[in-house]
Amino acid sequence: MTEVGKEPGVSWLSVIWSARHDPDARILNVDLLAVLVAILLPWSTSGVSIALTLWLIALAFTVEPRALAHSLTRPACALPIAFFALALLGVLWSDAPWSARLHGVSPLAKFLALPLIIYHFERSPRGLWVFVGFLMSCALLAAMSCVAALDPGLSAKLYLSRGPYFPVNGVFVKNYIDQGQEFTLCAVALAYPIATSLREKKTGQALLLTAAALWLVANMLFVVVSRTALVTMPIMLAVFALLHLRRRSAVATLVVAALIAAAVWSTSPSLRATFDKFLADYQQTEVRNNPSGMGSRLEYWRKSLRFIADAPLIGHGTGSTRGLFERAAVGQTGVRAEIVGDPHNQTLNAAVQWGALGVVALYAMWFVHLRLFRGEGLAAWIGLLVVVQNIFTSLLNSHLSDFNEGWLYVLGVGIAGGMTLGGKEIASRALPGTGDRL
Repeated sequence: MTEVGKEPGVSWLSVIWSARHDPDARILNVDLLAVLVAILLPWSTSGVSIALTLWLIALAFTVEPRALAHSLTRPACALPIAFFALALLGVLWSDAPWSARLHGVSPLAKFLALPLIIYHFERSPRGLWVFVGFLMSCALLAAMSCVAALDPGLSAKLYLSRGPYFPVNGVFVKNYIDQGQEFTLCAVALAYPIATSLREKKTGQALLLTAAALWLVANMLFVVVSRTALVTMPIMLAVFALLHLRRRSAVATLVVAALIAAAVWSTSPSLRATFDKFLADYQQTEVRNNPSGMGSRLEYWRKSLRFIADAPLIGHGTGSTRGLFERAAVGQTGVRAEIVGDPHNQTLNAAVQWGALGVVALYAMWFVHLRLFRGEGLAAWIGLLVVVQNIFTSLLNSHLSDFNEGWLYVLGVGIAGGMTLGGKEIASRALPGTGDRL
């Protein structure tokens, strides 16, 4: 097996070149490009797109057709493809302009990569490399977020934005929602290796991982507060406590978490201001008819329910959402005149475009992916966490259609799913009476 850095002077470039004649090196190249994608995801959309293109090209030279065909028959692989196929078919009964129909399809094309990622990481032993790369990238972004909080003028977005941009405290690249999603996922995912390290009496390792988790949590509580992250983090921690701790330990952990939350509440003005904004948003919209964060969402959801009632079975077709809001805005003022292409709820987003059929496809995919990660192990925990986070954050956003959160789901489920399926296959071979043993 070819390894980077095993001999002096060995570079990534030489490893890539050697892959012409070495199958193991070709697999390694695919793994290294996946690590690159994970490192770039918190920072750059264009960088991720380029790295993903290179990853697909590298993968093409390693595919075994029969093994891939078998992998695609699994529900965890087939349902993402079916979800995309439904969006593609939905253009046939949509009355939106073709540009809007294609715009509605393109964000879901990422689901075609999910089965390929599962296939590759079922055979690769380096899935953990990708997760470590993503964690380190998020830790670095947290540091740059602190820099942007001290001086918003140092934000990279100020120089990279194509149009006018007003710096936001603590946001170095992209936006606070993406940042909150990434930091939350990493911080809660570390709970499993921390608990494992403590059980194995590896105190130093546990302290290091705890420091990394607290570094990310501190950023979310004191630097850039995301309401979506704040809502979902307690749910994710509760899932961990119920699944991986004894009853007494789970209760103690939740009590300590509550005490820490109370202490943070009393010391973080940003956190209190974020929660106060929920009520302020509601009053802005309901009383004054002005657009606001949460208040506008409530209006989008009301209108979406009316759209669904008009076409409950197969919806209005792919890309139809904006046209529906345009027609509903005629003669209205304030928030009721807002026109959006997304109701900011994944279920409603699917139901408006593809009706009950779309909701069934969406929930079937979530359910199958949840079942995939029922077992023990770090990969199963990370995969479960990615799905749980996506389900709950999709109550307030259409995250599967977004670039950052959508790829977070595809990469997380794909890599953890491949690792989990690969582990199950090895375990079944090792059991007595099941054939060949490792």
